[in-house]
Amino acid sequence: MAQQTEPTYRVVISDEGRYSIWPECKEIPWGWRADGKSGPRQTCLDYISEVWTDMRPLSLQTAMAEAQKQSSHD
Repeated sequence: MAQQTEPTYRVVISDEGRYSIWPECKEIPWGWRADGKSGPRQTCLDYISEVWTDMRPLSLQTAMAEAQKQSSHD
């Protein structure tokens, strides 16, 4: 009996800085891009847990940084 191999995934990141995994055999959805990391599912998930330290959307991070910059100038 043939051994079933585990699917390969790639880490993808959205325009808002959110991470996910996507099967390597499928086209990456619009609004997402490859991060450069690929491998077994758990390897990709472990990588995401290391690099995605700020779960806020990029637009919120930017808005909060701007608000903080404005308040420090007041």
